[in-house]
Amino acid sequence: MIDDILKDAKERMQNTLDVLSDDLVGIRTGRASPALVEKLKVEYYGTELDLIQLATISVPESRQLMIRPFDGGSLKAIDRAIQASDLGLTPSNDGKVIRLNLPPLTEERRHDLVKMVNNRLEDARVSIRNIRRDSLKDLRDIEKEKLISEDERFEAEAQLQDLTNEMIDQVAVIGKRKEEEIMEF
Repeated sequence: MIDDILKDAKERMQNTLDVLSDDLVGIRTGRASPALVEKLKVEYYGTELDLIQLATISVPESRQLMIRPFDGGSLKAIDRAIQASDLGLTPSNDGKVIRLNLPPLTEERRHDLVKMVNNRLEDARVSIRNIRRDSLKDLRDIEKEKLISEDERFEAEAQLQDLTNEMIDQVAVIGKRKEEEIMEF
């Protein structure tokens, strides 16, 4: 029973790390990456789809993305979605493909992006702590039901705290790596 609670907590915390990593991939660094626009929501025939479902995204140059829609009719919708996004990029549409030229990041913009990353890191830490809180509650509940002893609960709480510390350390590692990526010229 204790193992099930700890296993569930570990899985949920790992999912939080996976979501954080996916989220940070979309934050722009100094070079072009298809991940920057892959998850961009595009309204296509009344349905919101990720851009990756509507087009191929390639990197012809280090500071340029090329988006080639599968269906030429989606070109205008993709163009509108890029302009409406918070990417700060202006699409260049030639009727067949959309090109996104990524200007070099200014120092001020880099610091803004680092602040954004830090906010997302804090959200992940809070999520991990909430998972710990839920698991602690579960442990106390099964102790009240006399399914485990007080000593077993204390041991499980210590294991849960170790797991929480490990996951929060991983959040810090992910954040440091992304911050270095953003600040590199």
